[in-house]
Amino acid sequence: FLNKASLITVGDTHLDGSIAKRWRLCTVQEVEDLKTLIRLFPLWSTGIYLNTAIAVQINLTILQSLAMDRSLGSSFKIPAASFKVFSYISMAISLPLMDRFLYPFSRSLLRRPFTLLHKIGMGHVLAIIGLAAMAWVERRRIQVMHQRGLAFPGDHLDAVVPISALWLVLPLVIFGVGSAFYVPNLVNLYYQEFPASLKNLGASVSLLSLGIGYYLSTTVVHALQNATPWLTDDINRGRVDNVYWMLAG
Repeated sequence: FLNKASLITVGDTHLDGSIAKRWRLCTVQEVEDLKTLIRLFPLWSTGIYLNTAIAVQINLTILQSLAMDRSLGSSFKIPAASFKVFSYISMAISLPLMDRFLYPFSRSLLRRPFTLLHKIGMGHVLAIIGLAAMAWVERRRIQVMHQRGLAFPGDHLDAVVPISALWLVLPLVIFGVGSAFYVPNLVNLYYQEFPASLKNLGASVSLLSLGIGYYLSTTVVHALQNATPWLTDDINRGRVDNVYWMLAG
C-alpha cells in the first residue's frame, strides 16, 4: 500500500522530471524509511510503557524510604532521594561485566550470541522482576507496620516503620542490571535498523520514549489517586504494593 506513494501519475512531475507536487509523490527511499519507522514502532512504544513504570517507581521509592529506617550506623541517615544511586551503580558495574564475561560465555555455551532483541527483552523481564520485588518489600513494610500497631487511626500519620530501607537496594540493583541490558542495546538497535538518512534520530528516538514515559507517569499517578485508595497523602494508609503489581502486570 505504501508503495503507491512513489508511483508517478499524470501531473506529479514537470517536463524536466522534477517533482511538481511534493506532498503527492515520494521517492522510493522515503517510502522505505517510513516502512522502517513503522516496523520499529511496536518496540519503541513498549519503551514508553517501561519508562512510565520506572518513573512511577522512582517517585514511590522515595516515599517508601521516607517511611522506613534509613539509618546507616548510629549517626548517619541515607537521604531518601539518594537510593536511586544504587541502580546507577549496579548499571555501571554490570555493563563491563556483561561485555567481558556474560556475552562471551553465552556465545560459547549457546553456540550463538544474544541478539539485540534478546538483550532488550531481558531488560524488560528484569524490570518486571524489579517491580515485583518492590511490591514484596512494600508488602513486608506494611506487615511490620501492622505488627507494631502503626496502622490504626491516631497519631501515627507518616510514621517511620522500623524496617531497614536497605531492603530497597535489591530491587534497585535489579533495575540497574535491567537498564544495562535495555538502554545501550536499544540505542544500538536503532542505529542498526534506521536508514542512513535517519541515523541521527537513533538516540533522539529513545530519549523521546523516555520523555513521554516520564510525562505519562504523572498522569498514571493522578489517575490512581482519583480512582483508587492506593496512593494517599500518607503512604501508611495506601497500598503502594498494588501499584507495583499493576505496573508489573
